[in-house]
Amino acid sequence: MEKSCRVSWLCVLCVVLALVSVATIVTLWTIALTGGKGDDVTAPWDRYRLSSALVPEFYNISLWPRLRPDPTSGLYLFTGHSVVQFVCQEATDLILIHSNKLNYTRTGEAPAVSLTAAEGGSAPNIRSTWLQLKTQFLVIELSSRLTPGQKYQLTAEFTGELADDLAGFYRSEYEEDRVRKVVATSQMHPTHARKTFPCFDEPAMKAVFYITLIHPPGTVALSNGYETDVALMFADGEAVLHTRFEPTKKMSTYLLAIIVSDFTHLNATQGPTQIRIWARRKAIEQGQGNYALNVTGPVLNFFQSYYNISYPLTKSDQIALPDFYFGAMENWGLVTYRETNLLYDPETSSNRNKETTVTIIAHELAHMWFGNLVTLSWWNEVWLNEGFASYVSYLGADYAEPDWNVKDLIVLDDVHKVFAVDALTSSHPLTSKEDSIVLPEQIMEQFDTISYSKGAAVLRMLSDFLSEPVFKQGLSSYLRYFSYSNTVGINLWKHLEKAVKDNNVSLPRQVDAIMNPWVLQMGFPVVTIDTSTGKVSQKHFLLDPESNVTVQSPYRYEWKVPVRWMKDGDVHKNLWWLMEKEAVNLDMRTGASWVLANINITGYYRVNYDLGNWERLFAQLSSDHQVIPVINRAQLVDDAFNLARAKLVSTTLALRTTSYLSQETEYIPWQSALNNLQYYELMLDRTEVYQPMQDYIRKLVTPLFFHFKNVTSNWSHVPEKHTEQYNQVNALLTACRTGLTECQNLSSTWFRLWMENPPHNPIHPNLRSAVYCSAVAAGGQTEWDFGWSQFKMSSVASEASKLLSALACSNDTEQLKRYLSLTLNSSMIRKQDATSVITAVAANRAGQSLAWDFVRDQWEYLSTDYGVGSFSFASLISGVTARFSTPAELQQLLDFVEEHEAAGFGSASLAVDQALERTEANIKWVQQNKQEVLDWFLSQISEHQQN
Repeated sequence: MEKSCRVSWLCVLCVVLALVSVATIVTLWTIALTGGKGDDVTAPWDRYRLSSALVPEFYNISLWPRLRPDPTSGLYLFTGHSVVQFVCQEATDLILIHSNKLNYTRTGEAPAVSLTAAEGGSAPNIRSTWLQLKTQFLVIELSSRLTPGQKYQLTAEFTGELADDLAGFYRSEYEEDRVRKVVATSQMHPTHARKTFPCFDEPAMKAVFYITLIHPPGTVALSNGYETDVALMFADGEAVLHTRFEPTKKMSTYLLAIIVSDFTHLNATQGPTQIRIWARRKAIEQGQGNYALNVTGPVLNFFQSYYNISYPLTKSDQIALPDFYFGAMENWGLVTYRETNLLYDPETSSNRNKETTVTIIAHELAHMWFGNLVTLSWWNEVWLNEGFASYVSYLGADYAEPDWNVKDLIVLDDVHKVFAVDALTSSHPLTSKEDSIVLPEQIMEQFDTISYSKGAAVLRMLSDFLSEPVFKQGLSSYLRYFSYSNTVGINLWKHLEKAVKDNNVSLPRQVDAIMNPWVLQMGFPVVTIDTSTGKVSQKHFLLDPESNVTVQSPYRYEWKVPVRWMKDGDVHKNLWWLMEKEAVNLDMRTGASWVLANINITGYYRVNYDLGNWERLFAQLSSDHQVIPVINRAQLVDDAFNLARAKLVSTTLALRTTSYLSQETEYIPWQSALNNLQYYELMLDRTEVYQPMQDYIRKLVTPLFFHFKNVTSNWSHVPEKHTEQYNQVNALLTACRTGLTECQNLSSTWFRLWMENPPHNPIHPNLRSAVYCSAVAAGGQTEWDFGWSQFKMSSVASEASKLLSALACSNDTEQLKRYLSLTLNSSMIRKQDATSVITAVAANRAGQSLAWDFVRDQWEYLSTDYGVGSFSFASLISGVTARFSTPAELQQLLDFVEEHEAAGFGSASLAVDQALERTEANIKWVQQNKQEVLDWFLSQISEHQQN
């Protein structure tokens, strides 16, 4: 026994030693392959993130875009020469640098890629190079290791295609005076700089950029810095201009901008800063850039004061591009825009176009500090850039246009909008785990309603309970400390906490403890107040209460909730904190009085009450609705409708919140009601509920229609107040859509007068969207053809956009099919507009199934020819599935997902998940509520007829 035991022990020891040896070998191999990180055995070039071994200091880049097609290939090309100087932080014999769709070419005897030591000494020889297409790397293997602390320069000669895909360095075309013109422009954000030159294309890899652009005489070159030298030279047998620019500030690759065009500009100065607005020559000559020029200076001034930091650049260029994927892009010193978002024509643009211009300018200029001066470390915290810029854009626009009261519109445009998404189980937190966002399509997916609108709503709440002066002080400290570098969200909380302590602000917890549940878990609470007992409770709000939340939260879906509330119209607004699942606030016991919580919707949550309090609020709305603040009148409608969808109140109670609207003339409550009634229309407009619903809405809107007829002297002008102009549009659009004869006759008459004399449009710019849609819907082929001809001739982007949307209002299904087919031809409808046209057709009751069939039939073409970078697939999926509410539609969606699952949905993956979840919830809602809704609408129409 003893001997056999000894032999067994020796055998075990040998096996253990062998295993240890193998493990050691595997570990060493792993370290070698992963640059020391050792978390897997993936080769470095097969991983999507850069290592920290090499850090760039500056780039010297020369680019020559050809504005005519290559005679051999027929392609538009650009050539480039780049030098990047980097510091070696860790010894390595491997250089990984991002490169996508670039070809590396020799110049004479010189190699396409070469490496030298920057400050004397020698550099290792390049042993081999190759392109790793999947991870978008240029891989450079060296003969020996780079030395830590040594600086090196990597030089490359390359060629790329100046394609029309709206990504990287791309081509935009337009026609002016019957001449086809080409613009070479850029969109580096978020991962397209690598499509323009080899670079370390991550936001934390900041560097200085020295840019030279080579371009034809008669064109102008622009970049982030001011142009310092323009010289006429000869290259390849032709005369060209070399434009050099001052070096940029230290910044991320995604903020680089380069443009060659024959545009012209307007200019002004704001202190030491040169402000220029660039656009097509005809647009500038027509004065379409004047408004942007006039508001840019004040907005810049506002942010310099708000941040308490001067604008750090010598100039602020803003340019309107004919083709642009995003609404705008905050490139430091050279902001790019869609034409519709920067240009404003007083003759044809509406007040909404004007507001769009000033708020988007404010959004982009806000980024000059928050995003550009101080940048997120990685894309898992996109909300730090976009949420903040979305919030303060309202403040900047309010400063530029103080009479508009634009700050209140954040409730409709951001808070209510994101509630609808964040109440789904397929939502996500503001901050994701860093290692969960690595692929380019995952990065792109972060730029969604959550990052922009929830980020804005949460920061607005934070500013409210801290007070704006304390909030601003913390921001200024944060921006100064991290200038020209990168940071993470927790650092913002630290600087705000310091401002809290400096000002002796009383908070129930530290800033990070209050904010982390709002940022690190998805969703938001519904706060329920029982006014008979004073009990207040919170619960994670979900539109479908039967859905299962599969994502666990460390905060158990609880929040620290700031509750501002009032009682019976008292002007004093109390602030009380709900710090746990439930608590008691005896002051909220009311007896015969009503309680109203979340005053002005400064908190990111919904509110429910006991039935007694709801009844008292209804009574107040009926007797004198103005006692309740205007934003909270919108809140009562929006909360009630969504509480009903979540089965927390009855559907009848939700519908009753609209009853008082026949007395209401303010825009925000009306828009809130129309937004919520639209859900009912989407769900029920193919059922017997449709006509009674239209009759009820027409009954509500008729007094509003005649109110505006009276205050505008029979439609001879528009109201003075900004939001009244918006509500005039609501009155006209809703009255015409629901069949008010006088409205339909009015819009048809205006449109006919325009058709009889096309150069003189009698329709006020504010009302054109509503009138065009109504006239096209009521008309036939003649009206549609006229609208299309006016679209093709329009030289004002905002007017063209109105016509594009209106053409989707046709009730002729054959015409709608033809219209959809035009989106496949970019010479007819620009790629940037294709999504909006398809979703506009889908929003038409007559066009929804046509749009869905079209997307299914053309999906492969759309997803390959148009490409993820130029086509907003997320909004496309959301738009064409918005009406889905039957088991058959759910099955079609499931079949569609299964068919394309192997190829994947890229940046639309989350939108697909949300569409499936919404469709399932819609099916249940229709089954459970259709009869109750029908009965209520019938009762209201019957009551109206009896009266």
